[in-house]
Amino acid sequence: MSQSPDEPTSTTDDGRTSGDDRAGGEPSTTTRPRGHRTLRRVLIGLVACFLVLALALAGGAWYLQDRLVDQVDRVDDAFAGLTDRPAPATGDGVNILLMGTDRRSDEPTTGNDAAAPTWLPGEQRTDSLMVLHIDGDREGASVVSIPRDSWVTIPGHGANKINAAFSFAGPSLAVETVEQLTNLRMDHIAIIDWDGFRELTDELGGVTVTVPEDVYDSARDKTWEAGERRMDGEEALLYVRQRYGLPGGDFDRIKRQQNVIRALMGQTLSGDTLSSPTKAYGVLSAVTKHLTVDSEWSTGDMRGLVLSMRNLRAGDVTFTTVPVKGTGREGKQSVVRLDRDKGRELWGAVSEDRAREWVDANPGAALPATVS
Repeated sequence: MSQSPDEPTSTTDDGRTSGDDRAGGEPSTTTRPRGHRTLRRVLIGLVACFLVLALALAGGAWYLQDRLVDQVDRVDDAFAGLTDRPAPATGDGVNILLMGTDRRSDEPTTGNDAAAPTWLPGEQRTDSLMVLHIDGDREGASVVSIPRDSWVTIPGHGANKINAAFSFAGPSLAVETVEQLTNLRMDHIAIIDWDGFRELTDELGGVTVTVPEDVYDSARDKTWEAGERRMDGEEALLYVRQRYGLPGGDFDRIKRQQNVIRALMGQTLSGDTLSSPTKAYGVLSAVTKHLTVDSEWSTGDMRGLVLSMRNLRAGDVTFTTVPVKGTGREGKQSVVRLDRDKGRELWGAVSEDRAREWVDANPGAALPATVS
């Protein structure tokens, strides 16, 4: 039976939704095919897709055709009912809320071929939350991950994990919750399903990641051996989903997500993608046909933003995670306690296009060159 949108999904002792592995825990014992357990969970390819869409233009803006942008699907009411919002960013800075959901579906839920709704009340939470800020001068950008178990105030629903906002009332409440937390006005939202991440990775011929030491994933009975690995889309999904066996648990999983994004961007710019119109078109098509954005984001505005980012390089993007004090418990749920003071500093720096300066001034805040 579906739950009411006014009730949180039930969780197990570690905060997982009962009956599955949505929080990265041990796989369910149901008979659902294993492939479906890996689908539509880790949607971190979303930010990679959007940035690759922009970065690929560095080789020639003519790659971006109207038919590619027209493949992008749009969701209505992303900002419905939002009144008491932060002020718009000064200058030309842009904030985009990147969301991935954990709903199981046998049909696509995002993109122009979506045959199932992006959101159903009570049936999914946001498995990944990131704020992408594009600097006003287009010379830099920042990606800030928000742990899905962050204990925050959800407007109209009280204290809960931040990923419950999407389950309660869909994209608009997720936007309102993040805006209240960050004091940043979200200009747009973007969602992509797992197929987008997998296809993008495979279009690029895989992604190269360095594993610093052997690590065993008990949830999937898989050992990652130390060394440089070339992963296809399916293997990359397993890599970014691991939590068990990593010293930092979910925090290390966030670093893995960002590490893959960084690697995908670097490969797009340093490889032979841009020199091959056919390959560049394939990459852009993989991005756009799986992308869903808010209906207020017109094709012309999207194209203009992407074109304005054509000189951005992978090294110009700063990756970090919102500051945390530690973990704790709320009833049966394990939660993440945010450092509100440090968080205000970070979000203030983001709003002023100073994210890199803030990260450089705070040891441990930057995504390291090699992650666990």
